[in-house]
Amino acid sequence: MVKRLEINDFLAAPGPLLDVRSPAEYAQGRLPEAISYPLFDDAERAQVGTCYKRQGRDAAVELGFELLGPKLGAMVRQARAIAPDKTVRVHCWRGGMRSGGVAWGLQLAGFQVTTLVGGYKAFRRWVRQTFTTPRQIIVLGGMTGTGKTQILHALAALGEQVLDLEGCANHRGSSFGNLDLPPQPSTEQFENLLGDRLATLDPHRPLWIEAESRRVGTCCVPPELFQQMEAAPTLEIVRPEAERLDILVAVYGQTDRAELIAATERIRKRLGGQRTQQAIALIRQEAPREVCQIMLDYYDRAYRYDLDRREQVIPQIDVTGYSATTAAQLLIEKATFLALADRPSSD
Repeated sequence: MVKRLEINDFLAAPGPLLDVRSPAEYAQGRLPEAISYPLFDDAERAQVGTCYKRQGRDAAVELGFELLGPKLGAMVRQARAIAPDKTVRVHCWRGGMRSGGVAWGLQLAGFQVTTLVGGYKAFRRWVRQTFTTPRQIIVLGGMTGTGKTQILHALAALGEQVLDLEGCANHRGSSFGNLDLPPQPSTEQFENLLGDRLATLDPHRPLWIEAESRRVGTCCVPPELFQQMEAAPTLEIVRPEAERLDILVAVYGQTDRAELIAATERIRKRLGGQRTQQAIALIRQEAPREVCQIMLDYYDRAYRYDLDRREQVIPQIDVTGYSATTAAQLLIEKATFLALADRPSSD
């Protein structure tokens, strides 16, 4: 018998997760563990949808079975390769005919099948709810090149709760942020990755998040989460310029020169024509440190402008000469001190 479970029980259930929606739907957004297992390809899905609109549900169902029939044997063989123990979870868009049809076929083939009540739409509602949960966020700020991402990873290695926005977005958050990284996910998939991560975290423990704008490349930070970040305390990492240049050269020193030039051209209006040409010339001359120096001048001015706009006093943590791990340890101590200072007096 096919089991139908609500989202929390479905996520905790055993077995590989098969997404039977079309490849285009899967590419737009999916459960993080899901394997694409389409009942129809994109053209077939469009064909069934057109049939539904023009001829009604019964005709569309009949067409769907006609399209499924020749595929069923291959789909069973594929499912056996994915799940040798014949236990799988299946979902579609709304938890309706597509997942029901696949579940029926796999059950006949001897599989234990669980489907998701409400389908992918139920998962999306669950994702959105994770962003509204109040959390004890600490924002990790600092100018470009201070090593915030490395420190964030060190905090995670020390057992702290961390949400890596840039890691989920495949972007470092600047014009150069996509260089040497995989393509960015859709904003929808970015949200899915964040929600999946947040669901594993304790809202009563501190959560470290790197300071970001509303957009990380093309991905938009969920507004409910961004509002919490805006209201959260911030600790600012401070390093001397020489160390920041070392960090930036280590990140971008081997990047393809044509891609660096293209990224520089993208900020020509803000950087200015003269400095843009100077930076491009230095890129061609294989002078990465000098290029990074020009970029630091630009990004430092933008950072200071944002601080002035916020009109906030942000505690600075000087990590000159510190490794990412040592800096993370210092941040944990500082965060603990701030928490004690904010605790109401017993008098």
